[in-house]
Parts: sequence; C-alpha cells; structure tokens
Amino acid sequence: MQASASNPRALLIIDMQVGMFSSHPPPFEGERVLANINTLIARARAAGAPIYAVRHTGPAGSPLAPDSALTQLLPALAVDPARDHVFVKTRPNCFVGTGLAQWLAEAGVAELVIAGMKTEYCVDATCRAALDLGLRAVLIEDAHSTANTPALDARDIIAHHNRTLNGPFVSLARTADFAF
Repeated sequence: MQASASNPRALLIIDMQVGMFSSHPPPFEGERVLANINTLIARARAAGAPIYAVRHTGPAGSPLAPDSALTQLLPALAVDPARDHVFVKTRPNCFVGTGLAQWLAEAGVAELVIAGMKTEYCVDATCRAALDLGLRAVLIEDAHSTANTPALDARDIIAHHNRTLNGPFVSLARTADFAF
C-alpha cells in the first residue's frame, strides 16, 4: 500500500511511553510491536512523511503526572524530537485538546497511519475520530498493542478491534506490506 503525491500520509504513534509499555501485565508482543513501529518510522522518514508521536499524561499527583518518567517516550522508539512532532494529550482521542487536526491540515495530510498503545482505548478512539474529521485512517494491524485484562486476553482485544474498526473506520495494513 503506497500513497500518491495527491494523497499525502502521516504517521501517528500513540502512547509508546514508559508507563504504558512497562505495565504489568506487559503489552502483548511488545517488542515486536516496537520493532514494527520503528520500521514504520524509518519508512515515513525516508518518504518525507510527517511523524507525530503523542504522550498521554494525567493530573498532577497521578502515576501519569506530566512530569512523571512514566510519560516519557520509550528510549528505544526511533522518534527524533528535533524533527518529529512530539506532543501531549490528556484524553484517549489524540485530537481532543491538541493541535493534531490543525497540524495535519497544514501539512496537507489526507491519510493518517496509526500505531501504538493501547488498542481498546487511545488507538480505538483516535481511529474513530479521524473519520469524523474527514481523514482516511490506516491502522497497522501488527503495530498496536495492549495488555491482558481480567476479562479478555490482549490477543483477543487486538483481533476484535482490527475486525471492528476495519471498513467503517479504517483500512488495515501490515507493517511488511506498508509504504509511505
């Protein structure tokens, strides 16, 4: 899947931060997901596609307080804050209370490529919101993750969201098949 000049793409990496990635239980196939996201970053950078990385923060005094080490991007994530757009959100939807929609519009982005954490929260909310904003969204099915919950295994949560979002909200792609 490759974009044309009239269909510029951008990469959005959601919540690949210390607190989300080092949770207990850990994210499903976290190291594979991180490697896939780094592959996507390299491809986006080589194609000149904009890269956006968002960090989730909570209120002061919470585990995800804005100054907490848990809100920092993973050191192994290939995001470069000097050239990529790194921003903060406080809600699951990456567009609420941020400049993301405006930045994408200013860059002429028509299609948003989505990867990151957590599948059933911020990834889901952002995929659904992109459509409402007139953006096409591509969810990289092997580049998002979550952790097991008492009710469901992470593998089932991810598979469910891939099936549910595919069609009405996003198109699915695999890292190995995706090009910017």
